[in-house]
Amino acid sequence: MNRHHLRVTSPTTPTLTGHLPFADAPGVPDPIEVTSRYLMRGGRPWFPVSGEFHYSRFPAGQWEEELLKMKAGGITAVASYIIWIHHEETEGRIRFDGDRDVRRFAELCARHGLDFIPRVGPWSHAEVRNGGLPDWLLAREVTPRTDDPGYLDAVRTWFEALAGQLRGLDRAHGGPIVAIQIENELYDQPGHLLTLKRMAEEAGLSAPVWTSTAWGGVQLPPDELLPLYGGYTETFWTEWDAGWSDTCRKHFFFTHQRDDEGIGADLRPTTVRGGDPLPTDRFPWATCELGGGMALAYHRRPRVDAADIGALGLTKIGCGSVWQGYYMFHGGTNPAGELTTLQESHATDYPNDMPVLTYDFQAPLGEYGQVRPSYDELRLQHLLLADFGHRIAPMESVLPEEQPSGQADRSTLRWAVRADSDGSGFLFVNNHQPHEPLPERPGTAFTVEFEGANALSLPSTPVTVPTGAYFCWPLRLDIGGLRLDWATAQPVCRLDDDGRPLLVLAATDGILPELALDAATVDSVSAPFADITHVDGRVLVSGLRPGTDALVEVRTADGGRVALLVLDATTARTAYRGRAWGAERLVLSTDSVVFDQEADEVRVHSTAPRPSFAVLPAPRHTPMVAGARLRTGTDGVLTRYTVEPERPLAVRDGALPVTLVRASGTAPVPVTGVLDRASAPEDKYFESAAAEYRIDLPEDLLSDPHGTLLHLHWSGDIARAYVGDTLVADQFHAGQPAWDIALDRLPAETLRTHGLQVRVLPRAAGAPVYVPEGAGDGRQAAVHSAAATTTRTWVIRR
Repeated sequence: MNRHHLRVTSPTTPTLTGHLPFADAPGVPDPIEVTSRYLMRGGRPWFPVSGEFHYSRFPAGQWEEELLKMKAGGITAVASYIIWIHHEETEGRIRFDGDRDVRRFAELCARHGLDFIPRVGPWSHAEVRNGGLPDWLLAREVTPRTDDPGYLDAVRTWFEALAGQLRGLDRAHGGPIVAIQIENELYDQPGHLLTLKRMAEEAGLSAPVWTSTAWGGVQLPPDELLPLYGGYTETFWTEWDAGWSDTCRKHFFFTHQRDDEGIGADLRPTTVRGGDPLPTDRFPWATCELGGGMALAYHRRPRVDAADIGALGLTKIGCGSVWQGYYMFHGGTNPAGELTTLQESHATDYPNDMPVLTYDFQAPLGEYGQVRPSYDELRLQHLLLADFGHRIAPMESVLPEEQPSGQADRSTLRWAVRADSDGSGFLFVNNHQPHEPLPERPGTAFTVEFEGANALSLPSTPVTVPTGAYFCWPLRLDIGGLRLDWATAQPVCRLDDDGRPLLVLAATDGILPELALDAATVDSVSAPFADITHVDGRVLVSGLRPGTDALVEVRTADGGRVALLVLDATTARTAYRGRAWGAERLVLSTDSVVFDQEADEVRVHSTAPRPSFAVLPAPRHTPMVAGARLRTGTDGVLTRYTVEPERPLAVRDGALPVTLVRASGTAPVPVTGVLDRASAPEDKYFESAAAEYRIDLPEDLLSDPHGTLLHLHWSGDIARAYVGDTLVADQFHAGQPAWDIALDRLPAETLRTHGLQVRVLPRAAGAPVYVPEGAGDGRQAAVHSAAATTTRTWVIRR
């Protein structure tokens, strides 16, 4: 047996309050405060979960549903760069129309109970041209990102225009803006950061919290900006042959080191990497850029798996994060510039050649709103934070006695505890690491000692922690008068089920669930399919097969009723929780689900002809769905509803004809640019060297394109899709399952006439380009097949 030890002691420093110049608007019902260890809202600890979504990279007509998807995924605050060049490509013509309507975007956030965090720059990066600074500004004789008066004059005009758009959306007027970020990744200009903050305030921007990115040895004006950190599982900004970066590897360890000196390291001198850390005794550990995925640069195209993202997120909570902020949570598409293309590129002396259009980022919600497995992984954690974040936030992160000796150590178990000294907490384990799998851990058991309570030794029988597993177990969790001393399953959410508290938990594949109930809080236990034993003052429930029928019912010592439902790992990743038909409910669905409280309806987005979902507690009356009826059945202790359409639906998941127009020529000779990195081939090669294909689409798709994705399976180096002469989509090949293109983004009439033209360039042998193992060498330029699937939206009302 391998028993791992940890001792929880009282914090060595007191929690500071009122020491920072952050203040909410007077009279707000839920004032926001920042202590030295966590944030407060409405008088209790607050654990925000923010996700980045760039409104100017997505069609305005679809913002609302995508925001609801984010909310259903557990996001509580939407962050967005305000990308200056998207709004003022031409000097003096500042645009806030259409996809640039930041006010409407913020108002939609407010309508659906989401906070908004504008990241106002003026320099953003965001893999956009000039980092977001307009060309006309750079043409002036000014020094950007400094207190150069000429630069500040331009910024002042821009801030005033932006403030005018956001007027009345601050907290004083009941608006959604809870924080504002100044600049981005500016490591050595604390005076300029303070100047920008003062200018933004003078322009009329207002928020209870002002923030700055804090990685890379940043220097900040003392106590003026809340430092926000980040961490990525992969990098596009390192060298093509550099291998997996140590700055990524360290995020799969439990540590109290906040900084990631690797983020954006290609845009600052090496002398400032890993500089002196900011004081951790004055600021809580908050993040804004935990990698929700990763972009692809031409020279380096990493692949990110859902488990990588899930393990990163859970590990950061165990490390002590009190604000989970993801970049990106939702992908997008660069707008078509009026004067130039708008991606980061060597042409503007930036170190990475990015795709002209796509900014998918392999995000949990993709470029066209595709729901990815990483969305399910993170949603599971966010459900935990929604119900228990206020308890986790003030808990100290405590590391064990035996810790890994370094980043090469894969033999020492990685774990930590967030705990109060009174004996309650959450135990975190991460046994997942990309590229370098960690071995299984047989005979694992834990002892956690507390200053103010008896130690906990768990589980009763040691378990094997599987390779790739990561999880959180509760310690002395109180549920409606029942004390759960531990569970070898992760809390998902808490519900009211017919007047009794119900705790939903998620099992981990390969670890049998065990529930240890404090016998002093138990009168009786009913678990028909489990073993119940009494050991050392506890009632142990074991042998439980997790699933929708794995219900444990408890009569508490004070006469109350409590239930615990243990879902298997796969089913738990279909769990949504939201207000539906007048009550908070658990919904299990393999499809995307959104809860629209304004319309008092649930919407299910599905490619299946007869989608189904399960609900607990079930509404008293069967809900109604437009154009169909709901067939009712059971799924364990849940009620399952299946949509039965009133008439047969057209099947839109067939293959599409692909016609070769022109075979590829010789691959372009590799060329290098900034930092001697490979540059993307010039546009001319798509005319002379690319293989060209035509895909003709049937009329039924063209007449009703909404919700239809084209899926192209291809090989090569770079692919571009055109309708007529207009570039409509692009992708760098990195072994992706398919290249998705949303049909409703394409001009239908031109598509009818010309079809979709796809041009694919081959890659030259030996080109200095990194692609993941199994992605191929890029030498065969071909579209192998094309297909279409349509997602339908089912509206379900009371």
